[in-house]
Amino acid sequence: MTQVKTAFIWAAVFSLALQVANAALPASWFSNDGELPTLAPMLDQSKPAVVNIATQSHVRVQDNPLLNDPFFRRFFNIPEQQPRHRTKQSLGSGVIFDAKEGLVLTNNHVIQRADEITVSLTDGRSFQAELVGSDPATDVALIKIPAENLTALPLADSDDLRVGDFVVAIGNPFGLGQTVTSGIVSALGRSGLGIEGYENFIQTDASINPGNSGGALVNLRGELVGINTAIFSPGQRGGNIGIGFAIPSNMVKQISDQLIEYGEVRRAYLGVQMQDINEQLASAFNIPAGQGAVVTKVLADSAAEEAGVQVGDVITAIDGEKLINADNLRNTIGLLMVGQTIDLDILRNGQSKTLRATVKEIQKQVSQHPVHPKLAGTSFGDIEESSPYYGKITGVMVYTVKRNSPSWHAGLRSNDIITSVNKTPVKNLEEFKTLVRNDGTLLFNLTRNQRAMFLILR
Repeated sequence: MTQVKTAFIWAAVFSLALQVANAALPASWFSNDGELPTLAPMLDQSKPAVVNIATQSHVRVQDNPLLNDPFFRRFFNIPEQQPRHRTKQSLGSGVIFDAKEGLVLTNNHVIQRADEITVSLTDGRSFQAELVGSDPATDVALIKIPAENLTALPLADSDDLRVGDFVVAIGNPFGLGQTVTSGIVSALGRSGLGIEGYENFIQTDASINPGNSGGALVNLRGELVGINTAIFSPGQRGGNIGIGFAIPSNMVKQISDQLIEYGEVRRAYLGVQMQDINEQLASAFNIPAGQGAVVTKVLADSAAEEAGVQVGDVITAIDGEKLINADNLRNTIGLLMVGQTIDLDILRNGQSKTLRATVKEIQKQVSQHPVHPKLAGTSFGDIEESSPYYGKITGVMVYTVKRNSPSWHAGLRSNDIITSVNKTPVKNLEEFKTLVRNDGTLLFNLTRNQRAMFLILR
């Protein structure tokens, strides 16, 4: 085939593809003359709803331990050391959720250690924000600014998303200022990544980089389909390699509704302990592997017990939505509203059944009385069933940490799991209260976001 014929064929194919694509593209893609496709009209409507967020936090600087020793100070005539602090700054993004009320959505990790939160709009205005509420388990936070004439992004139904849909990410990468990138939905329902406690991510190849966190992922109609929250990168700088994750808008809406009403998320629980279905269990139960989860324990006075769930039941679906594994079930239950009634599809002795359960609020055994001066403003309790660490490790859970309290400045955060105090393992709340009664230094070994670390409170 000659080069002329080859060029002619490719030109014809390209022309036909362009005609087909143009027929399917939204009208907003085209400029006024109708010639070139563009996202500009949609972005002109969407960009004012995406804000830049700058935070400041005051972090206590750890002194040399010898300087805290009274004998050492007396011997060398060193005066009493005053606590030293340094200012830490960080940048992120946010999305105006309610223009009338001045509510802005962002990631919890963008504002979680902030003493000051500054929100900058595209029109040049800046405001100090106050925290309405946050949920570390899903990495969603809601802040409020005293501003008028705001633009909010309409919410899309993220359940309607399909792999291959075009999406656009808007945010503030590397502090450069508002930046727009485009791509497609690469995958849906990503979980088990160990990024958050509850995961149901949209995966996209639209460029997401540090600073994009809390920004908008929108569809071609300019509707919010997700909040950009994390990237996958093998390098230390955390640059984009085409794998980014966003929290679906439906999950964000569920969390924000509770943050507005309660200032926190009141998680529902079913009252079961579950186990994944491996090949051996699948053979024993005569069901396909990788489908549902088997009940290993039913807690007394729980929603599951009242519904008639039994040990050995295999829960395969909730309200008709198929379950893949135990984490999938925990995520689904943890995002329900307290008092919501659901249908559980189960297999029992090879027979299919449907049970109806009304989920309850987790009953917390919480200690809010300071048992150590450095723990004032902090509440602790036994590990919640909704926690990804429930049944996997022993310790106590940090429920709340008052902003600017001593433990806040030391770095303690809600949902941390404390596994030892001064190198002594702790199993439950009662043991914890006994171990922290003295007034000395506290050395915590804790687990946060699947990682173990030490924390010192002096």
